[in-house]
Amino acid sequence: MTRSPDVITLLSGGLDSLLTALLLQEQGLNVLCLHAVSPFFGKKDALPLWKERYGLDIYAMDVGDEFVEMLRKCPAHGYGKSMNPCVDCKILLLRRARQYMEQTGAQTLATGEVLGQRPMSQRRDVMNVIMREAGVEGMLLRPLCAQLLPPTPAEESGLVDRSRLLGICGRGRREQLALAARFHLEHIPTPGGGCRLTEREMARRYWPVLTRLAAPRTADFYLANLGRQFWGRIDGKEYWLSVGRNSGDNDKLEAAALTDDALLVPADVPGPLGFARGGAHWPNEALACAAALTASYAPKAAVLCGDVRVHMLTGNSAGVLAVTPGRASFFKEAPPWEETRTEIREVTRRLLENPQV
Repeated sequence: MTRSPDVITLLSGGLDSLLTALLLQEQGLNVLCLHAVSPFFGKKDALPLWKERYGLDIYAMDVGDEFVEMLRKCPAHGYGKSMNPCVDCKILLLRRARQYMEQTGAQTLATGEVLGQRPMSQRRDVMNVIMREAGVEGMLLRPLCAQLLPPTPAEESGLVDRSRLLGICGRGRREQLALAARFHLEHIPTPGGGCRLTEREMARRYWPVLTRLAAPRTADFYLANLGRQFWGRIDGKEYWLSVGRNSGDNDKLEAAALTDDALLVPADVPGPLGFARGGAHWPNEALACAAALTASYAPKAAVLCGDVRVHMLTGNSAGVLAVTPGRASFFKEAPPWEETRTEIREVTRRLLENPQV
């Protein structure tokens, strides 16, 4: 019979969460790591390598749908410097981890948080809020800074040896690097878990998806990770076009197509693939502009005189559009970061003035 895990640990892929798992495993505990995956973070394909490299038991935990639903409803605790809802994110992940803990019979949860390391989600007061709202009070262990926090039931019962836990505080990395050396880690991961929502350029991609689509889905945010992003509006309706930057983008865009989407492929010259979300229902004007914009990124199209043929493929039909390649259309790139930041700050201000109960 397979032994139940003693500890469920959230493993982001960053250094702190890795050290947390190794520190607990060093005590002889059976550690099961959960790696959260969504359009914004997670490296599911890296799990086999991590398992082999670090000797850990790691499972992917898909939180994409729940995370997108949280964004659609507006994060109760607002955003950070970019579009990162760090507090709400940690609450969501811990709720899911608690469910997994209950299913597997594990005795406690652990994270790689360090007191004072991150200004939004790792202050003492916020860490207490996260525990309370996630419903993990009395079951959450933070081994890297445990000596600075009250003992948990797992420590008091003797399941975890508190004397072998640490008291790291602040944003420095010296103690973590020393611990990595003690564990003989040849490949030291970056400090964070690689959340794209903290990046300005990615926030510019995600914000229009969240605010311009009536009901954005998880698949829409995965799509926002690909290619060049353009938005247009006709009679108050939004139209979203993605244009591949390379063959890898083109392949991923093609694989992402649903029945109602349209793929635009230059017929006479090699070039990028255009992806029109919901394009099967677009008016002719929008499709023609999208085809012309897509063709403009085909290098050889620029030297041709006259129109270029662009194949239009949907789930139910195919056709050909003859267009003059050009970028002067109603499609525009996502707004600059300054404009996006202003909108995000306005949402955050409203949340703070009218907090959800």
